[in-house]
Amino acid sequence: MSLLVATLWLVNVTLDTCGQLAFKAAAGDPDAGDGAARWRHMAARPWLWLGLSAYALHLASWIAFLSLVALSKGMLLASINMVAIMIGGRLLFREKLTPLRVLGILLVSTGVAIVGAAG
Repeated sequence: MSLLVATLWLVNVTLDTCGQLAFKAAAGDPDAGDGAARWRHMAARPWLWLGLSAYALHLASWIAFLSLVALSKGMLLASINMVAIMIGGRLLFREKLTPLRVLGILLVSTGVAIVGAAG
């Protein structure tokens, strides 16, 4: 994997993870209310806009990444995003990491390492 591909991959993982965690922060406020009031509350918070911005940049980095690797390899490498998001959810939102989820993290990480090492 070239330095450019590796850099774009890390940028992609970081932006996707930040976007997902920002959306969770925007949507998880217990004081948000229901229905339209909830959407107005989320729209007034910076987390929603941070998430949308991260996703816009993520789209650009994803297209750049895919211009350099095969889609089949890119999708496999991108699956590490799930691991980063689960760990972020645990650290920021105290979400549970059950033994089965930890096993999933290990399996996904192993698969990504194999795909990345295979060239």
